[in-house]
Amino acid sequence: MKTRRHAFITTVTVLGAAMMMIIGAWCRFAPASFAQWANWPNHEHFLHDAGVFQIGIGLMMLAALWWRDVLAVVLAGFVFTTILHAINHLLDAGGGRPSDAWSLLAVAAIAALALAARMRSLRSSTTRTEI
Repeated sequence: MKTRRHAFITTVTVLGAAMMMIIGAWCRFAPASFAQWANWPNHEHFLHDAGVFQIGIGLMMLAALWWRDVLAVVLAGFVFTTILHAINHLLDAGGGRPSDAWSLLAVAAIAALALAARMRSLRSSTTRTEI
C-alpha cells in the first residue's frame, strides 16, 4: 500500500512539475503564442516573468522528490527563480529599471548564503526528519 501511495505521489508531482515547466517555457520563449492561447494581453515582459516563475515552481516540485528538507528546497527554488528573473530584467531592459536585475541578483546572493548555511546545518545535524 505504501509503495502504491508513494508511486502515486511521485507521478502526480512529476506530471505537475512537467506541466509547470512546459507552460513556463512557453510563456518565456513564445509569449505572443501563449498570450493568444490564454486570451491574455501580449505583455512580453510580464509573460517572460510568469514563465520563469512557472519554471521555478516546477523545479522546486522535482527537487522535493529527492531533497526532503522543505526549507532547503524552498531556498534553492527561490535562488534559482530569482536568478532567472534577474536574467529576464537584463535581457528586457524595457521591463523595469536598470537597477532591477542587480537588485534581484543581490537578493539571490543573500538567499544563496542562507541556503549554504542551511545545508551546513543539515550536514552537522545527527537527526533528520525524512518522509
